[in-house]
Amino acid sequence: MRHRPHRRPRTRRLLAALGLAGLLAAGLAGQFGPAQAAVPAPSGWTQVFADDFNGPAGTGVNTANWLYTTGTSYPGGPAGFGTGEIETMTSSTANVALDGAGNLRITPVRNAAGQWTSGRIETNRTDFRPPAGGKLRVEARLQMPNVTGAAAKGYWPAFWMLGAPFRGNYWNWPGIGEIDIMENVQGLNNEWATLHCGTSPGGVCNETTGIGGQRACSPGTCQSGFHTYTVEWDRSTSPEQLRWYLDGVQFHSVSAAQMDAGTWAAATGHGFFVILNVAMGGGFPGAFGGGPDGGTVSGVPMVVDYVGVWQSGGGNPTPTPTPTPTPTPTPPGGNRNAYAPIQAESFDAQGGTSTEACTEGGQDIGSLANGDWALYRGVDFGAAPARQFTGRVASGAAGGVSGLVEVRLDSRTAAPIGSFAIAGTGGWQSWRTVPANITDVTGLHDVYLTFTSGQPADFVNVNWFDFGH
Repeated sequence: MRHRPHRRPRTRRLLAALGLAGLLAAGLAGQFGPAQAAVPAPSGWTQVFADDFNGPAGTGVNTANWLYTTGTSYPGGPAGFGTGEIETMTSSTANVALDGAGNLRITPVRNAAGQWTSGRIETNRTDFRPPAGGKLRVEARLQMPNVTGAAAKGYWPAFWMLGAPFRGNYWNWPGIGEIDIMENVQGLNNEWATLHCGTSPGGVCNETTGIGGQRACSPGTCQSGFHTYTVEWDRSTSPEQLRWYLDGVQFHSVSAAQMDAGTWAAATGHGFFVILNVAMGGGFPGAFGGGPDGGTVSGVPMVVDYVGVWQSGGGNPTPTPTPTPTPTPTPPGGNRNAYAPIQAESFDAQGGTSTEACTEGGQDIGSLANGDWALYRGVDFGAAPARQFTGRVASGAAGGVSGLVEVRLDSRTAAPIGSFAIAGTGGWQSWRTVPANITDVTGLHDVYLTFTSGQPADFVNVNWFDFGH
């Protein structure tokens, strides 16, 4: 439940603002020192992206590096960015601005009507991923909003990454992967680090919680000064691993061995983009008392010194072969089993597709572009609802070319019950297993795979697909 804001005398608001300004000044000039002038280069790493937020005070971010996400949701995506947060994100320098001292400030602000605005920026690039056999390091030096206790109710600062297939789809979370490098709520002296993946709710990644770890900042608190928050994604080990660090000390890790290969591949088999934001309210603050409410202080920024991305190593490791799926069994009555792999080339009708030899055995359908489709009659979902669709796909599409693989029932023009986005995977026979959530389905249906893209170019091949509970 939301609490109604309480009125406070003007003199108290003025005193609170003056006190807050003093606290901010003390925190920013405290024992952790001023913002660094340049992004440090870790030994043995090659820089692939950096922003140290140098620039005149009151100016916006460098739009060659960042894009502003505005409003209360992604276009056509879930309301409140899918988390229940209540602010409106803007590109105003009241919410997102450089401070002239080498820092970015993302500041949530409440207006006279009690409505909150804040800021959310994302890298234009979506290709942050370790080279094959190498490592990726993503790091920020930042100070969480310097507010604690009741005054911090509802604050939710974060530094995190989302899988590239999310951009333009907005409904394929958590299958496409989310790497939370730093999250904090309610001004607590703690950071949370999490991998989100698989299906929601539940699944191998325990959604919507994810696979997480946490650590308190020391010396000093996360709010009183700058600390470094880092994730390393290591593809030089087998199994692959993600490791999280606070001020250079590892406190959490997730290994590919903790889940099935398909879930790991769907969550990590692509690039990522980086996000900085301060949300207000939503599910995470709700787990720690809720807010914001009338006692929440407005105008306390997350202060970011730098964001850097580096990579190291790389080679050409021999990929683990993927077993060819068992041919689809045919249930009594001649219907297809929704829960066993349906070979894509076994369509009953199609438009715009072609079949070709598949490196995983048999054939696949290819040359799939905007407007193409394939029909599979008599798919039996049974009495227990299916909630997931999985496709085995590959793409040799050029950079900037991507599209959706959609599932529709009984009519090619019916609204999709689910979809996932796919861009280049490294080749037209470089196969990945990609999951997507779907609306609950039971009974017997004709299934259409439809292919939608904003570009006319071919963007995907399909080997097989199936459904799951």
